[in-house]
Amino acid sequence: MIKRHHIRQFLAVADAGSFVQAAARLHITQPSLSAGVAELERLVGTRLFVRSRRHIRLTEAGGAFLPLARDLERGFRAADSFGRSATPEWPGLRLGAIRTIAPAVLRAVLAPLISAFGVELVEGSDADLRGWLGSGRIGAALTLLRDDERALVAQRLWHEPYRMIVPASHRLAGAGLAQPEEFASEIMIARRSCEVLDDTSRFFTAMGVRPRFALRSDSDDRCLAMVAAGLGITTAPVSLAVPGTVPIAVAGYDLARSIGLLCDGALATGLAETGVLAAIASHLHTCIDPASGVRLVNHTGA
Repeated sequence: MIKRHHIRQFLAVADAGSFVQAAARLHITQPSLSAGVAELERLVGTRLFVRSRRHIRLTEAGGAFLPLARDLERGFRAADSFGRSATPEWPGLRLGAIRTIAPAVLRAVLAPLISAFGVELVEGSDADLRGWLGSGRIGAALTLLRDDERALVAQRLWHEPYRMIVPASHRLAGAGLAQPEEFASEIMIARRSCEVLDDTSRFFTAMGVRPRFALRSDSDDRCLAMVAAGLGITTAPVSLAVPGTVPIAVAGYDLARSIGLLCDGALATGLAETGVLAAIASHLHTCIDPASGVRLVNHTGA
């Protein structure tokens, strides 16, 4: 018989993409998690994950089972709370957000949601947020969107490229496009929260660029402020550029990200039908310069 711990373990692995990370989140050992998932696969009669040394991904059957598992976990949570005293009205929505959203942009997204729901904001990595969505800790996530989102509804808000961000006084500030080797002698600032940090490092290393670092920080605000001060340069999504800095495209460095809201179908329908999604789009248009390279997604009200 399938039990709740089977569902929680399956969702943890599906959201983390790793047995090691999933076990850590569940506070159990990796062998226990592997045994639990194997037992679930025996119960459903098919393999749910493709296992390799470097990556774990859902099989076709696992992808079909994922929405069923999320529905089951929501049902378990509803049963847990059945018969308890009335739930407080606040928060109407627990929203998770990745840490690399610019403050002004985050404010634009939050304003309509706060008016509609009353919001508790929770910060985390993309992997954290997906895990919390699966477990019901949060109701929606403002995060990176994949091309093949499963089960949850992805409300895309904007798409933007990563650029080299330099001080306005930098020798290449007016270049628009620079070659990677032109940054070989530069002092860099490392944004530790960057979602493409490893890809960026591999790109510049392959191009023979091995810079010195003046700062390594988890704070994007500090990193970008130090770029404006002339301490160094950094790579970042263009929406993170601040006054006193200039984004420059780097030849061959074509990384980009899509940001939006992940939530279940009921909330997605509510956001669209009540005009909240359209209000978010309107707010974003007021705070993002269309010439910056950020491509906003238009959402019309119902």
